[in-house]
Amino acid sequence: MAHITLNKKNFFHNLDAIAAKTQSIKKIAIVLKDNAYGHGLLEVAKMAQEYGITKAVVQYESEAREIYEYFEYILVLADIPKNADKKIRYTINDINTIKEFPKDTLVELKVNTGMNRNGIEISEKESALTLIKTQGLSLEALFTHYACADELDGVYEMQKERFSEIKATMPQGLRFHSCNSAGLFRELLFDEDMVRVGIAAYGCMELPTEIEAPKLKPVLSLYAEKISSRTLKKGESVGYGATFCADEEMIVSNYDIGYGDGFMRILSNDYSTPEGVKLLGRISMDNSSFASNAEQLLIFDDARKLSNAAQTISYEILTSLKSNLKRSIV
Repeated sequence: MAHITLNKKNFFHNLDAIAAKTQSIKKIAIVLKDNAYGHGLLEVAKMAQEYGITKAVVQYESEAREIYEYFEYILVLADIPKNADKKIRYTINDINTIKEFPKDTLVELKVNTGMNRNGIEISEKESALTLIKTQGLSLEALFTHYACADELDGVYEMQKERFSEIKATMPQGLRFHSCNSAGLFRELLFDEDMVRVGIAAYGCMELPTEIEAPKLKPVLSLYAEKISSRTLKKGESVGYGATFCADEEMIVSNYDIGYGDGFMRILSNDYSTPEGVKLLGRISMDNSSFASNAEQLLIFDDARKLSNAAQTISYEILTSLKSNLKRSIV
């Protein structure tokens, strides 16, 4: 069956680079939302725990419950709990939702510094703090998210300045965090309480060449197994739409990977594997044909290269991989 391998050595290499920048493993919060960027929620949680990571970030409470035993601190980005929890923190994304949080809930207040997606407005800060106190919530941190940390357009610097200004007006004792993967490596001297790292930990971060960053190593590789083989004669085609036609007699094999597994259809007729094996014709829902007779094919081992071919970003390549694909740590 098609399957995924996760290279623990590469994962630890990336975490070493991140820890060198933060100067403390305790400041690293591994982002595990969307099935750990397609890598596997539990698989990555186990590796992160082994490395010594004690903090995690997820999208929903259901994810937090799955990894509950692996971390001391879990931040949920987009859920409102029914009951308070001693380990899980919940994000306040909108001032109007504060009244929905149960008393004693551990919360972190997100502030909009210019991305204009989630978070209270800076002008709402005092009202939000009053509502949090009235509701009996336990406010632990203030954070924001950068829209352009991986781009050199001045937006990052603008947001960073706004966040610095609001931090100076907050009550004593709160924690602060703003950096994602790209933001961390934009910092000359990282001095916040936590960093939320996702794509850097998985080895697929891409930054402008002007930004100095360590060489990271992709963690995930996708493999497919052969279903069948046949000899195409000159002039014969393969796959839907007959978009590939053999110009000479050749061996063609069909493999158990398709767009139903997350191998994007846009790559049809225009992709070769890392080992130079050419994809032939259109990608089907559960099948793809290659000019090979191998029993197993490495489909990709660096989502950045595949994303270039698919005209997208590595995040989409990775998170498109279906959860039913078997994942193993190597």
